[in-house]
Amino acid sequence: MPDLELCLKPATELRRLLGTRELSARELTDAHLAQIERQQPKVNAFVTVAAEQAIEQAEAADQRAVGGAELPALHGLPLAVKDLIRTRGLRTTFGSVLYADNVPDADDLLAARYRDAGAIFIGKTNTPEFGCGGGQTTNAVCGDTRNPYDLDRACGSSSGGSAVALAARMTPLADGSDFGGSLRHPAGHCNVVGFRPSPGRVPAYPAELGWFTLRTDGPMGRCVADTALLLSVQAGPDPRSPISLPEPGHHFAQPLERDFKGIRVAFSRNLGFLPVDKRINDVCDRQRATFEALGMEVVDTEPDLREALDAFKVLRAWRYTLAHGDRVRDPAKREVMKPDLVWNTEEGFKLSAEDVARAEGKRTELFHRMRSFMDQYDFLVLPTNPTPPLPIGQTSIQDIEGQRMGSYIDGGALKSAISAVGNPAISMPAGFTGEGWPVGIQIVGRHNDDLSVLQLAHAFEQATGVGERLPPSSTRANPERTETVRDDVFA
Repeated sequence: MPDLELCLKPATELRRLLGTRELSARELTDAHLAQIERQQPKVNAFVTVAAEQAIEQAEAADQRAVGGAELPALHGLPLAVKDLIRTRGLRTTFGSVLYADNVPDADDLLAARYRDAGAIFIGKTNTPEFGCGGGQTTNAVCGDTRNPYDLDRACGSSSGGSAVALAARMTPLADGSDFGGSLRHPAGHCNVVGFRPSPGRVPAYPAELGWFTLRTDGPMGRCVADTALLLSVQAGPDPRSPISLPEPGHHFAQPLERDFKGIRVAFSRNLGFLPVDKRINDVCDRQRATFEALGMEVVDTEPDLREALDAFKVLRAWRYTLAHGDRVRDPAKREVMKPDLVWNTEEGFKLSAEDVARAEGKRTELFHRMRSFMDQYDFLVLPTNPTPPLPIGQTSIQDIEGQRMGSYIDGGALKSAISAVGNPAISMPAGFTGEGWPVGIQIVGRHNDDLSVLQLAHAFEQATGVGERLPPSSTRANPERTETVRDDVFA
């Protein structure tokens, strides 16, 4: 089977071929390494390409398969791991020059689960420094990651490297993390799937704050079934995570088909108060008919989450003081750190105990407000991002439809409001602007009802097929010439 044909197949189909021995892990790994060699110079999705290690892992996987034993869930599947996850023997930079040569001697919990499940670590994907992003996935270690649908545009952040690796078909599976939208943001800009699970669904260890629920790791894929497959390995309880949920991961490996006739969905264009680019609303508005065609009752309404952004900002800054306070106080380290990272941390230094207590109290109130709203509606649907992808070099959204943004965090409020209340949310490919830029739409479910979100996302995907649209020929400014040159993403 030709390399590119393999790279276009979904992970679930590749796993079937591996399981029947119609395909070897080495063949699959070689195909994706070849695609990385073709596309990495154009889009810069990877910080580290682990070619030698991946080949060794693939050959070992093929040896294990010879005996006919039952194979693990991710047997032989290439996996791109976000460069915030520590991987034993594989460089992990956290996007920071302070860790540019860091090679961990132990895996994080997620990396260990991937290994046990038989995944092939094909590389580490780019992320802003310590995941502190705006509209760009860029850092001083690796540089800019470009959007494969338009190489002059950014891919979103902070799981941008993973989103681009998927969109450019350099890997069938990738992971990410989501604080204020870092899984959903780049997924929406790159025409792939990014799922923010319920807090505790994917346990984290080690973690600075074991009880912290604003940040979570999660899966990404080119389709919902692939995303659920990866979640089935990520999810499940672990005694080292005090918030881990008890359901086993294999709960998410079940078929996703479901009848949605009569189910109520709240459809919101802007959460009732946030500015959204008209081009985004135009695309998302057209998908209202998709939910109606599934037999759902679609109602124009939204919960009142106006105070969510203020609470989110306080708790975000508070967390930054613990994660980065010592570095920011060190003049030598501060000097080489990203200014946004320093600013976030210093905002945390200004907080009082009363500020944090008020934010936690407000967040509890918002949770109950959302809970009451979701008693009336099974799902909430809204845009993922308020604007199309930014030009390379523009670090944050400056204004939306004439409304000035106070900080780069304000531009992510459609996502961070959902992070604040803790409901599971997935970004799905919804369509394209007239310029050919991808647009994502969020599906938000009830508290801890992750499976239902995946089921509706799968039904939506089957009805639309938007995610099947490959990156077209893109334009990129040649730094050595003034004219524009053509670059075929799949040349």
